Amino acid sequence: MLGRLVAEVIDQKGYAYVWGDVLPQLRAADVRLINLECALTRETQEAPNGACKEFHFRAGPSAVETLRVAGVDFTSLANNHAGDFGSRGLLETIDAPDGAGIGHAGAGATCEDAARPTFLTTHGWRVAVLAFADHPREWAATADRPGINYVKISTETEHFAPVRASIAAARAQADFLVFSIHWGPNMRERPTQAFRGFAHAVIEAGADVFWGHSAHVVQGVEIWHGKPILYDTGDFVDDYAVDPWLRNDLSALFVLEVLPPDVLRLELLPVAIDEMHVSCANGDERAWFIDRFAQRCDEMGTQIELVNERIAVPIPREVRSR
Repeated sequence: MLGRLVAEVIDQKGYAYVWGDVLPQLRAADVRLINLECALTRETQEAPNGACKEFHFRAGPSAVETLRVAGVDFTSLANNHAGDFGSRGLLETIDAPDGAGIGHAGAGATCEDAARPTFLTTHGWRVAVLAFADHPREWAATADRPGINYVKISTETEHFAPVRASIAAARAQADFLVFSIHWGPNMRERPTQAFRGFAHAVIEAGADVFWGHSAHVVQGVEIWHGKPILYDTGDFVDDYAVDPWLRNDLSALFVLEVLPPDVLRLELLPVAIDEMHVSCANGDERAWFIDRFAQRCDEMGTQIELVNERIAVPIPREVRSR
């Protein structure tokens, strides 16, 4: 989230400040994907478009340079803040990554645009990214209205058929498919059974990685048919109030080693958010995060290992490929 106090600190300390000492880790990756939880617009009139909201997050379009400094290749715009400043603000938010050469998905001038995947190329492989959000429903893009790529969390045929079709279409054009979704309420420690069922269905429909976000806290990881389900990857850069029990200021950089269509390995670099920037977590904070993450993973039958400064989540070889 690059708005509010983060926007102020970017103005004072430059575009690279928010990434702290994690910046070299980001730049070392072949492809970098984020969820952008704010509007990038000059619009200042809050326009909830029918959705009841308490917070509205905005940074100027130039804040996209913060993403470019980190080498971000893709940003999801399917979330509950992309439309905080109305349709004009949403369209300007879409234009910002376009102008910076950054891929995006999950919002558009029409429902067709919002549902369109982005394709990224690295080492000769083609990676497709689909982006969805389950709220606000009022912001769903239509044939003649800008909005987000809304989806109802349900495996019933009438609701899941469009999801399945989107996955199949993207899968046919790519070597590897990432399914991104902004879903569920804030400060939820675990996914519900309904959410787990939906994630399982997405993997079974052809996604290679399920990437969830919205809860502001890192949830457990489940390996389903050899594919990782990241139920919630927490926060990374923000100015949010910190819950002393849930510690939403402690999160991770999720690093996947991939040989399409397989995920060979998943690693997490624990991080801490403070003073509007992210840094590698150390000491008691790192230990707290590792312990909590291990508990949440164990609940899903997933074991972790510690490898140097990272948490490793091995992908069992016997079930790696569908």
